[in-house]
Amino acid sequence: MNNQNLQTQNFHILVIDDDQKLRLLLKKFLENNGFRVSDAEDTTQAKKIMESLIFDLLVIDIMMPGQSGLDFLKETRQTNLIPALMLTAMSDPEDRLDGLEFGADDYMTKPFEPRELLLRIQNILKRHTSNFIKNKDINNTKFGPFLFNKKSLNLYKNDIPVHLTTSEQKLLNCFCLSPNKAFTRDDINNSLGGSMETRSIDVAIARIRRKIEEDQRHPIYLQTVRGIGWMLQTHDDKTDNDF
Repeated sequence: MNNQNLQTQNFHILVIDDDQKLRLLLKKFLENNGFRVSDAEDTTQAKKIMESLIFDLLVIDIMMPGQSGLDFLKETRQTNLIPALMLTAMSDPEDRLDGLEFGADDYMTKPFEPRELLLRIQNILKRHTSNFIKNKDINNTKFGPFLFNKKSLNLYKNDIPVHLTTSEQKLLNCFCLSPNKAFTRDDINNSLGGSMETRSIDVAIARIRRKIEEDQRHPIYLQTVRGIGWMLQTHDDKTDNDF
């Protein structure tokens, strides 16, 4: 994949840095090089933004007021494998090792040459995209115009991100791990380690249907299996079921 292809794919980057001047300069520079860019002044603001938007890469400053960039990355890595590049004014090798240990894909020390940052970002995205394509049959479940990635827990409709809450991600992942199989409430509860009560499962089912079904009263993907529960029908399984 060449640089031009990366630009035209319009990757979305989130820059998190408390230095407003640097943050806005990075935003403008990356936008001029074909990326969509959002920015946050601290990790609290970043978390709010990430609740409603899906990003392809994070650029995170390590030293920030409140939660540090390293702690934010460590927390993010518990549920999200989004690529991350760390920025820091410190040159101690231990800081770099901490970043890599917590799951950073790369690391740059301030001050840096913007062109080098661009090349590092492009290389990260190349690797990530290559791995995504390489493992797409293993990690992706497709149904109709939808694709759910079981590693990132992200849902797409015709390559456009569809926002899911954390509970919706976990529930849909449960179905995607065993598509075309009927699940009872107990099956779902056991699969999720007892983290969702009966009422919560029903509510999450209804919310997911609002996002993937044209007619929620007659769902074609997340179907009700009479006398059992629900199943995600990918329509790869041609077995007839009595609903």
